[in-house]
Amino acid sequence: MTHEDVQAWLDRYVAAWRTYDPELIGELFSPDAEYRYTPWDDPVRGREAIVQGWLGPEGDQSGRDAPGTYDARYAPFVVEGDRAVATGTSDYFSEPGGPRERRFHNVFLLEFDDEGRCRRFTEVYALEHRG
Repeated sequence: MTHEDVQAWLDRYVAAWRTYDPELIGELFSPDAEYRYTPWDDPVRGREAIVQGWLGPEGDQSGRDAPGTYDARYAPFVVEGDRAVATGTSDYFSEPGGPRERRFHNVFLLEFDDEGRCRRFTEVYALEHRG
């Protein structure tokens, strides 16, 4: 993987989050991927389980972020072979076009397969505190 490859993957990750399109989400991950929302969580295992985790229980969209109320920017920090560390921010707004309410600083620990799909994903984040 190159920095450009990882950036393209991160851009697709943000696009999948914006749309909650199950096909876009699934294309990000290998069939046997492990996804950790935090480093201490047990992983969600398998592409289908990851897609379902993003989409929420069948028919229940209450856990999804409302369109226009979030944005994110991530970039590779270091890439070595099939592993990468990415950093960035996730912003949440009170309403579409409204003021920012929260900003999270993110670190993604990523491992990719030979086809450029993520097989290990771990997120570490911290909420920015305003003084």
